[in-house]
Amino acid sequence: MAKRERVRGVSASELKERLRELVKVIVDSDDYTVAAADEAIATLSALKHLKSPDSLDDFPLPPEFRCPISTQLMTDPVILSTGQTYDRPFIQRWLDEGHRTCPQTQQVLSHSILTPNYLVRDMIVQWCRERGIELPETVKDIDEVVTNADRNHLNSLLRKLSLSVSDQKQAAKELRLLTKRMPSIRILVGESSDVIPQLLSPLSSPVTASTDPDLHEDLITTVLNLSIHDDNKKAFAEDPAVISLLIDALKSGTIQTRSNAAAAIFTLSALDSNKHIIGKSGAIKHLLELLDEGQPLAMKDAASAIFNLCLVHENKGRTVRDGAVRVILNKMMDHILVDELLAILALLSSHPRAVEEMGDLGAVPLLLGIIRESASERSKENCVAILYTICFSDRTKLKEIREEEKANGTLSKLAHCGTSRAKRKANGILERFNRSPSLTHTA
Repeated sequence: MAKRERVRGVSASELKERLRELVKVIVDSDDYTVAAADEAIATLSALKHLKSPDSLDDFPLPPEFRCPISTQLMTDPVILSTGQTYDRPFIQRWLDEGHRTCPQTQQVLSHSILTPNYLVRDMIVQWCRERGIELPETVKDIDEVVTNADRNHLNSLLRKLSLSVSDQKQAAKELRLLTKRMPSIRILVGESSDVIPQLLSPLSSPVTASTDPDLHEDLITTVLNLSIHDDNKKAFAEDPAVISLLIDALKSGTIQTRSNAAAAIFTLSALDSNKHIIGKSGAIKHLLELLDEGQPLAMKDAASAIFNLCLVHENKGRTVRDGAVRVILNKMMDHILVDELLAILALLSSHPRAVEEMGDLGAVPLLLGIIRESASERSKENCVAILYTICFSDRTKLKEIREEEKANGTLSKLAHCGTSRAKRKANGILERFNRSPSLTHTA
C-alpha cells in the first residue's frame, strides 16, 4: 500500500528537525509554553501518520462514489436500467430477493441487466491512487454484509410489533421470511440488546398469543431462524424471557409452533453453557411430552433437542427423572425414530436409575431384536453398548442375554462383523458369560 512522503507539504526530515527543536526547548527551559508542547505533540502525530498507510477513514468520501444501498465506497459500480449506479454485490442481492424496482427512485425496472459503469470505476481508482489508498476488494460474501437499508428495514418491522394486531401479524410474517433467507438480518439482531424485547413483545400478552396462533407461530419461528447465528445463541439462552416463551410454545400453539420451539432449543443448545441454562429451565420435561404425544412433525425436533441437552451430565439425571426411559422405549417398540432414540438411550445408560428402568421396562429383548434385524451399524453399536452396561449392573439380565445368545448367536455374530466398538462390547459380554460360574454351561 502506498504511503504519503509528505504531510501538508512537509517532509519527514523537516518534521524530525522541528521536533528536535521543540523537545530541546521543553527539556532545557523551565518556562516553556503550552503552545510549544501542543506543537510537539502535533509534530509527533504527523510523523506517526507518515509511518502508517492511508485509509479511507482519513478522507471524506465523495457522495457519488458511495453505493446508495451499502453507503460504502463502490468497488464494482454498475448501472441499473433506471440510470442509477450501485455497487454490483448489493444491487444484485436486491434483485435476487425478488425486487423489480430501483431502490432509490422506486421506478419499475424495464430489465434487470447490470451494465458496468467504467467511468465511475476509473474515477474511484484515480481518486484512491492520488491519496495513496488501495481500492478495497469486492465484497464476496454479500449475505454477511449488514447495510443501512437492512438496519432501517429491521427497525421498521420491530416498531410495527408494538402496534395493532394486524400490524404485528404483518411484521411477524415478514420477519419470519427475512430471518430465514438473509444472514445479514440475523447478524443485526445481536447489535442491540433492545431487539429481543421488541421482537417478543406481542408474546408478553397471553391474550394476543393464544388468540392468534399464526402470530405465535411466526414469532417463535423467527426466534428459531435467529438462533442459527452463533452470536445470537448466548444472548438468547441467557435471556429468561426467550427460554420461558419457548417453553410456553412447547406446551401450546400449533404443532408447527411446538416443533419450531423444540428446534430452537436444539439450536441454542449447541453451546455447552446453554445446555446448563436450558436444563435448569425445566424444558426437558416438555420436550419429552412433545415426543410422547407422537406428532411426526415434532418428534424428531424434540428428540434432537433432548440428545443435545443430555451431552451434559447433570441433564441426564433430569431427563431420567422426567420419565425419558419409558417414553423412549415405547416409541422404539412402535418402530418410531429408533436410531435417534437409541442414541439418547446410550447417553442415559451411564445413569444408574436409567439402567434399572431399562431392565424393568423390557429393554433387553428389544435391543437384542434390533441387533438381529437392523441394517444400521450405528444402531447395533448403541444397542450392544447399552446391553453391556445392563448386564454388568443386573445379573438376572445377563442370564436373559445368554439365553438369547444360545438361541440365535446374536452377540457372536456382532463380535465377528460389527464396528470396532460393537465388537469390543459384544466380546466383553461374551467374556462375562465365561467368568460367571453359574452361566458357564452350554447347550
